[in-house]
Amino acid sequence: MRYFNYLSQAEEEELFYSVPVHYDNASERELLAYAIGPALYCPATRPTIARDILTQRHRGLTSWVFDLEDAIGDQQVEAAEHSLVEQVHYLQEVMDKDSSVRSRIPLLFIRVRSVEQLQRIIRYMGEGMQQITGIMLPKFNAVIGEQYLQVIAEYNHSRHEGAPVLYGLPILETAAVIYRESRLDELLSIKRVLDAYQDYVLNVRIGATDFSSLFGLRRSSDMTIYDITTIRDCISDIINLFGRMESPYVISGPVWEYFSSGERVLKPQIRQSPFEEALGADGRKLRNEYINHHVDGLIREVIMDKENGMIGKTIIHPSHIGLVQSLYTVRQEEYEDAQGIIANNTGELGVFKSGYANKMNEIKPHLNWARRIMARSQIYGVLHEQQHFISLLSEQERHVYV
Repeated sequence: MRYFNYLSQAEEEELFYSVPVHYDNASERELLAYAIGPALYCPATRPTIARDILTQRHRGLTSWVFDLEDAIGDQQVEAAEHSLVEQVHYLQEVMDKDSSVRSRIPLLFIRVRSVEQLQRIIRYMGEGMQQITGIMLPKFNAVIGEQYLQVIAEYNHSRHEGAPVLYGLPILETAAVIYRESRLDELLSIKRVLDAYQDYVLNVRIGATDFSSLFGLRRSSDMTIYDITTIRDCISDIINLFGRMESPYVISGPVWEYFSSGERVLKPQIRQSPFEEALGADGRKLRNEYINHHVDGLIREVIMDKENGMIGKTIIHPSHIGLVQSLYTVRQEEYEDAQGIIANNTGELGVFKSGYANKMNEIKPHLNWARRIMARSQIYGVLHEQQHFISLLSEQERHVYV
C-alpha cells in the first residue's frame, strides 16, 4: 500500500519532491500510526467488504474500519460478526492464491462493542486476524481498557511467527473524560494503562460525537469542532497529556459528519486565491464544488487538527479520502527546514537562517517538530516547492458516492 498510488509516474514526478513510501500492516508501529490517515467507517454488515477491497472500489482508500458498534442495530450483532468473518476469510483465501493482491489491501480495523466480542472475533477469525491491523476500542476507560489490551497482548504473544502485530486504538468518548470534574483523573488513569501496553497502542482517537451528545450538541457544517467550547477544552487536555514528546502518542482528529450540501449561514471558510493560483478557472470551479458540499468546513477542521499536532481523521464518506490525505502532505519548505534542523543537531549551532530566508530555525526548540515532519513526509510525501495540496486534489477522484 502507498498513498496516492493511483497517480501515474509522470504525475508523481510533477507533484512530488519526495514520493510516499510503501508500507503494509507488518510495517513498524510509528509508520503505521501515521499511515492510518483518513479512516473510513462502514457497517460490518456490509456483504461486499472483500469485493470492495479487492476491486479498490474507493480509490485512494488506505484505512477501513468495520463497525460492530454504533453503525449496526442491537439485533444485527451476531449476523454482523459472522458476515465480517466470512468476508475476511474470503479475502485471506484470495491472498493465499495470489500474493500480489497484498499491495492493494488497505489497513483494516474492527470497532468492537465489548471485550467478550473481541475474544469471539479473534476466535472466529483464526488466521484471518493477520489481515486486521487493529481494534478500535470504544468507550475506553482504565478498567475496560486494560481488559481490552490484555486480550490484544495475549493474542500477540500467541500469534504465529511472522504474523503482523495486532494493535489497539482507544477511543476517548466517555462522560468521565469530557466532564471537567473527573477529566484529569480519568485521563491520567487511561494514560497509565496505555503506557503499560504502549507497544500495542497504535494511536489515540477522540469521539467528539459521543462527547457532544452528552450536552445535547451537534456542530453544524459551518463550524469546526474547535468552535464547540466544551469539546475544544477537552481536546486541549487530551493533546496536553498524550501529545507530550517525552512519550508521545499519535492522536487522530474527530469525525467529520457531513457529506452533502445544506443551508449556509456563514461565509465560506476557504479563500479563492490559492485555488486560482494553483489551477486558474478550474481552481475556482473546484473551490465552488467544495463550498457547495460544505467541505470547506472539513478543510478548516483538518488544518486545525494538523496545527494542534493530530494526524489523521475519522471519515464517514469516501469523498473525504483524498481531501484529508492531500492536506497532510508536507511542503518542500517544511521538509528542508526539518532536514536542516536535524542535520545541524550536533551541538555546534543553536540557530540558523532557513534556506528560504524567511524564518529562523532554532535547533533545540524545533527538533521535535522536525522529527514529526520527517515522519509525516514518509507516508504523505513532500510536494514540490511550486506545488500545493490543491494541485494534488485536481488529480484525484472527487465526490465518490457509495
